[in-house]
Amino acid sequence: MSLVDNRQEEGAAGRQRLLSVLAKASAGELLACWKRTALDPSVELLRGPESGLVALQGRAGGTGQPFHVGEVSATRVTVRIGSGHVGHAMISGRDSRKAQLVAVIDALAQDPAQAGLIEREIVAPLERLASEADAKLREETAATRVNFFTMVRGED
Repeated sequence: MSLVDNRQEEGAAGRQRLLSVLAKASAGELLACWKRTALDPSVELLRGPESGLVALQGRAGGTGQPFHVGEVSATRVTVRIGSGHVGHAMISGRDSRKAQLVAVIDALAQDPAQAGLIEREIVAPLERLASEADAKLREETAATRVNFFTMVRGED
């Protein structure tokens, strides 16, 4: 594998992480982080926002035969910012404003001049909030855990 291939893989993984964090964040948290950046790029809508249904597929036991789980509503958007970078977003739900913001942030993150700011002011804080919420949920779940045990009566 060449150096160029390695960089492309790292870039793809980083972008996948960015889009995952942005899509999972609540609209309020995302907007609060966005406002702290004071960025205001010119935006051209290339596609959408479009809302529809996406089919979900599961696998029995995680590795077995695929089966249809159901559908989830989703919204997708594609934008181009003033620098020429194109951003995409697909989020669950029908919040078109959130989807547009995710697409704009995706486009900005592809601009080397803005990537550090996006990581520092938006992605890292949202990741931290998500991990804190996960830790709190784990604590609440652990507090309600019941350990069952069976005593052997000796009448085998």
